[in-house]
Amino acid sequence: MGDHKEQPLRVGAAVRRRRRALDLTLAVVSERSGLSVPFLSQVENDRARPSRSSLEKVADALRTTAVELLAAADPACSVDVVRAETTELAPEPRARSLVRGHHQMHASEFTGDHDAGREFQYRNDQLMYVADGAVEIEAEGRAYRLGRGDTLYLTGGVRHRWRATVPDTRVVVVAVAEHIEAVRDRPGR
Repeated sequence: MGDHKEQPLRVGAAVRRRRRALDLTLAVVSERSGLSVPFLSQVENDRARPSRSSLEKVADALRTTAVELLAAADPACSVDVVRAETTELAPEPRARSLVRGHHQMHASEFTGDHDAGREFQYRNDQLMYVADGAVEIEAEGRAYRLGRGDTLYLTGGVRHRWRATVPDTRVVVVAVAEHIEAVRDRPGR
């Protein structure tokens, strides 16, 4: 009850946002996809749910993928529950999104080891919370060691890398979504 699985994704808003970002009319998308203008209008207004094949045609016409459109889709409810996975925790590293759809906030959970050589730099601010285990984070030329329950706040634009220092570490990263212009230009960045 109230789970996202019971609520369909509203892909229409994602299709409309993408079409408008490309400055295309419904007629152009219709011509490129082979789908009718009335059908595309119904999709954009969430009055029709496209089949997988139709969604792929729309995605091709919008020079994206069906997966990207679904990732940018809005849940049909204002409350969304993301359930913990019920399977045994795998020994290999994994990541899962804690927020679905096109929102102002993004959150992910990382479990296990992490590619310490990979450097990150996000446009907007983010918060890293260590739910279990311990991590070492390098940011702005300094190393920070965080244990269970510790947080690290990173201002948008800060280059950083991190790694788990104990097995079964879980890190939750919460950030202002990349499509939001939340950060003003900062001097020296």
